[in-house]
Amino acid sequence: MVRWLETQTISIPEYSVREKIQLRADETAVIVVDMQNDFVDPKGALFVPKARETIQPIKKLLEKAREKKVKIFYTQDWHEEDDIEFGIWGKHAIAGTWGAEIIEELEPQKGDKLIKKLRYDAFFGTPLDHLLRLYGVKNVVIVGTVANICVLHTAGSAALNGYKVIVPIDGISAINDFDYHAALRQIDFLYKGILTTVEGIEFV
Repeated sequence: MVRWLETQTISIPEYSVREKIQLRADETAVIVVDMQNDFVDPKGALFVPKARETIQPIKKLLEKAREKKVKIFYTQDWHEEDDIEFGIWGKHAIAGTWGAEIIEELEPQKGDKLIKKLRYDAFFGTPLDHLLRLYGVKNVVIVGTVANICVLHTAGSAALNGYKVIVPIDGISAINDFDYHAALRQIDFLYKGILTTVEGIEFV
């Protein structure tokens, strides 16, 4: 097998990051993607080390959102014991286990919605789109892990379903830097999402 990429130099793709953005609280939802023990805890089955660095930014975003009564959704990767996805990643986030639970630091609060998802995309086979429309949501702020997998697929579906997508760059994480920057490039270029920071988001 020829591994031709070993001889190539790949630059970080270009994408733009907006300093500040105001979002109507009554038209916005925060979607926290897969901040579960199996991905964020060092003992987890598919631990993403940099996911730990996003806990505090996400916590700050949630505090801002709750203060303005912004709707908050948590997604949980949620698999049966014989899920075909395990042929790709190995066993993880098995329904009802410790690994599938949201990390303690970001524990959902009363009124938050939990979406148990079967695949990378939080819209696939779930009531997420129905609930967002029920609440009159037009903007979705997406944070969580993994940037180029579940975050990207969820952002893509959101955009293609007509929602404005906002992603704080300090609120997502990936397995490596290439995957992280590639995901941001795709959200910016392919889905016309808005990249910013947690600090740069204001709910009004």
